[in-house]
Amino acid sequence: MRQIGRLQDENQARRFGDFLYGRRIENQVDPASGGGWDIWVLDESRLEEAASLFERFAARPDDPTFAGGAEKGARQRQRDVQVSVPKRARIVDGRTAFYRPPIGYGVLTMALLAISVLVTLATGLGENDRIVPYLSITHYSFDGQYVEWDSGLPEIRRGQLWRLFTPMFVHFGLLHIFFNMMWLRDLGSMIETRKGTWQLLALALVISAVSNLGQYLVSGPTFGGMSGVVFGLLGYIWMQGKFDPASGLELHPQTVALMIGWFFLGLSGMVGNIANTAHGVGAVVGIAWGFLAAQWAVRQRHHR
Repeated sequence: MRQIGRLQDENQARRFGDFLYGRRIENQVDPASGGGWDIWVLDESRLEEAASLFERFAARPDDPTFAGGAEKGARQRQRDVQVSVPKRARIVDGRTAFYRPPIGYGVLTMALLAISVLVTLATGLGENDRIVPYLSITHYSFDGQYVEWDSGLPEIRRGQLWRLFTPMFVHFGLLHIFFNMMWLRDLGSMIETRKGTWQLLALALVISAVSNLGQYLVSGPTFGGMSGVVFGLLGYIWMQGKFDPASGLELHPQTVALMIGWFFLGLSGMVGNIANTAHGVGAVVGIAWGFLAAQWAVRQRHHR
C-alpha cells in the first residue's frame, strides 16, 4: 500500500477515493497526522495511473467527470463490501515496509551485504593493516603511531578505480557492520524491487565514490563502511516518497528523524570516530538524486 497524495478536505478525499474505486483501483483514505487526509492505493500495479488521476483531481476537484465516477464508485464499494477481492498478494504497506520489507530481498542488495561481511571478516574487523590499505581509497602505511600516504591518489590515477568503491566493504567492529547491513538490507531491497537492480547499482557506486572522496579530502584514507551509501539511499527514498508518491518508495517520518538525529549525534563526537563527511556527502547526493528523479518522473506523467 502506497500513499499517492494528501487532500485537506475530507469530503474531497473520500469522493476521490470513491472515484478510484469506480475504476477498480482499491484505495484507503486515512486522516494524516499533520492534518488533512491521505489517499493510499493498495495495488502496486496501479500506482502511476492513480497518481496521474490524483494530480488531475487536485487541479480540478469540481470536474463533472470525477463527480459521476465517485457516485459509481460509492455504489460499487457498497456492493463489494463483503467480497474478498483477490489482489492481496500484491499489497505492500508502505508504512511498515521499511522495518520488514514484505516484498523480499533484492539480489544485488544481498550480494553487497555478503561481500561486506566477507571482507570485514577477512580483514579482522578492519584491524588487519596488511590487507585494509589495499582496499582503501589510496594505499597507506601505519607505524603504530602515524599514518603516511601520498595525497595525490596515485593508485587511482594509475587505473585502480575500484579503490573509489572498496572502502564501503570494510567495517570496524561488529556493531558497525550490523547496523549498516540492517539498513542496507531494507533500503537496498526497497529500491531494487521497485526501481530495478541497475538503478540500485548506479546509486551505490555513485554515492560510494563521491562520499569516499569527500571523506578522504577531509580526514585521509583511514576510513571505511557502508554508512555513506546508506545515508544516500535514505535521502533518495525520502525525496522520492515526498515528491513522487507513485514511485512506491516512502520512509516513515520517524525513520527520517532517526537519520537526522544519528547524523548530528555523530558530529557531536559522543559515539566515537565516525566518517561524518561520508554521511553528509552521501545524504546530499541521495537527496539531490531522489529530488531530481522525482521531478522528472512527475513531468513525464504530465506530458502523457
